[in-house]
Amino acid sequence: MNIFIIGNGGREHALAWKIKQSPLSNELFIAPGNAGTATVGINVDISITDFDGLSSFCINNKIEMLVVGPEEPLVKGICDFFAASPATQHILVFGPSKAAARLEGSKAFAKEFMQRHQIPTAAYKEFNASNYQEGVQYIKQHTLPIVIKADGLAAGKGVVICQNHIEALAEFELMIQQAKFGDASKRVVIEEFLTGIELSVFALTDGKNYVLLPEAKDYKKIGKADSGPNTGGMGAVSPVPFADEEFLKKIEKQIVVPTIAGLQQEQLDYKGVVFIGIIKVGEEPFVIEYNCRFGDPETEVIMPRIENDLVELFMATAQQRLNEITIIQNPQTAVTVVAVSGGYPNEYTKGKVITGLDDINLPGTLIFHSGTKQEGENVVTNGGRVLAITSLGDNIKEASEQSVYVLEHLFFDDIYYRDDIGYEFLRDQ
Repeated sequence: MNIFIIGNGGREHALAWKIKQSPLSNELFIAPGNAGTATVGINVDISITDFDGLSSFCINNKIEMLVVGPEEPLVKGICDFFAASPATQHILVFGPSKAAARLEGSKAFAKEFMQRHQIPTAAYKEFNASNYQEGVQYIKQHTLPIVIKADGLAAGKGVVICQNHIEALAEFELMIQQAKFGDASKRVVIEEFLTGIELSVFALTDGKNYVLLPEAKDYKKIGKADSGPNTGGMGAVSPVPFADEEFLKKIEKQIVVPTIAGLQQEQLDYKGVVFIGIIKVGEEPFVIEYNCRFGDPETEVIMPRIENDLVELFMATAQQRLNEITIIQNPQTAVTVVAVSGGYPNEYTKGKVITGLDDINLPGTLIFHSGTKQEGENVVTNGGRVLAITSLGDNIKEASEQSVYVLEHLFFDDIYYRDDIGYEFLRDQ
């Protein structure tokens, strides 16, 4: 079948790499893609939110499956758009409807959903301009630290952890009164801070059935030992050492099952992946957030561990046949290390030539492109996160060392990466 992936990051390169292996995959297109996706498919210069352009391309190229990578088109209703037209409604679309994508598109909706279905999460209250003063009083009396979240999509920057009340009040005012994140912060969720260790869980659901993919733990902080500001993700490990069988069963029973049942009860059309950000507090799992798509760099670390045919999985998801599927996991450990542009997550420069990409051919290691583009003969940097190197090994130490070894043989001006991904588990290996 002809397959079309929407997006241009490391997640989309990892999906394209995996889809290309399927005997069910014929022609593969990616819009807009990057220099890495161009090695496994054909890049198409169409914006991820140009629904008319994407639809016309699908019709003209006889696309049979649409895989939506990023959250923005899902939250804006791309699945509904394709389902509404007789010319495109036959296409199998991997992703939730606009109404179901509110699980990611609105923090307040997600918290209300969890409350309705008794899914464990941090205590919270929501505020907007109409009850702003009530929010000020709530913050003044709140225990520290305080988590303040813009309700809508804010390019991964809409969550702030405040260590004192003055900082929290200032952030609250910036979001609601000064529109720091535009419409995304017209409504704000204030949440208790949970102390624990995090992991990401991925449930494929066809709206009725579900299967669990390998779990992962990503590393958001820019600096070693999780120091410095947050980023989009500096690396990831899978499987997660502390997520033993008993804990994963607890997550499934207390979180996954009621989430899928809740989607069904509320008649939310969801045929895609539910990414559940979880924090382990003591021995108990709590939901931090839902995402309505695969994570990045988690996709780069879990795809090499999935031994199933991904196209078959996505077809079963779109056709409500996941009850026929058993997930087969590679027992090895995968570690992804992300190389970023100097200055990221703040100001950085694009257009730096990347060298060494053609010189590396190590068994068990994959190079996924995140922010890259082809410029003549050269591959150049085109984003903050540039490359994601994933290696498989017998343990975190072995896989991490191999990814770092590869990065030592790649170069672009001002390259930076963390060489300690998985650091807190290494002492046990």
